[in-house]
Amino acid sequence: MTTVLLFIFVVVGTSGWWLSHQRLGSKPWLESGLDSVSGTDRIGLPKAKMGLIVFLGVAGILFALFTSGFFMRSEMADWKDVPLPGILWVTTGLLVLASFALQTALRAARNGELSAVKNWLALAGMVTFGFLAGQSLAWQQLMGSGFVFNGNPANSFFYLLTGLHGLHILGGVVGLARTMGTAWSDASIGKLTLRVDLCALYWHFLLFVWIALVIAMQSWAHDPFIVSHH
Repeated sequence: MTTVLLFIFVVVGTSGWWLSHQRLGSKPWLESGLDSVSGTDRIGLPKAKMGLIVFLGVAGILFALFTSGFFMRSEMADWKDVPLPGILWVTTGLLVLASFALQTALRAARNGELSAVKNWLALAGMVTFGFLAGQSLAWQQLMGSGFVFNGNPANSFFYLLTGLHGLHILGGVVGLARTMGTAWSDASIGKLTLRVDLCALYWHFLLFVWIALVIAMQSWAHDPFIVSHH
């Protein structure tokens, strides 16, 4: 139980600290002469970004609770270790690349480099779909090796945690598509900068969560990043 509480504290604490340092006091929309992109709150933060930060805080707690649940469940006698597919190395790298691409797109947007913004957004979209495809392949590999969803609690938690993360990625894809539509329209650079900022923040958070999940799952995997055939 102490380990579980410590894990939750680290995840929630790190997420809170990281989110609090995401340029909360900056006003990128003012850098382009726009003061009413989507409204601001009392501390000068765009309402859209404040809402996203609140959502990510709740999502972080949700992931921490599910992760603590599998830590506690793994201590029971019927728990059987499940190996992690090697494709997870690739998908992790793709998510890192997507996060980097969005951060670079944000930097380009702040500099008014529209062409670069489009290129980096396109790259982020492609590698994100690659991540989802890789996750689907990981599921197929495990199921093909006999690790079905209801085979044992370890299997169920793997599909639950990775599936929940995948759903958040899919939700982010919708926001990314809207951002790409803004980039290819005649919208103001201030509006585009804000939307890219939101996407970058969201992907950075999901990257942090994914790395935490991989580390946690590897800690109880019998043969991490190997799929055994039965």
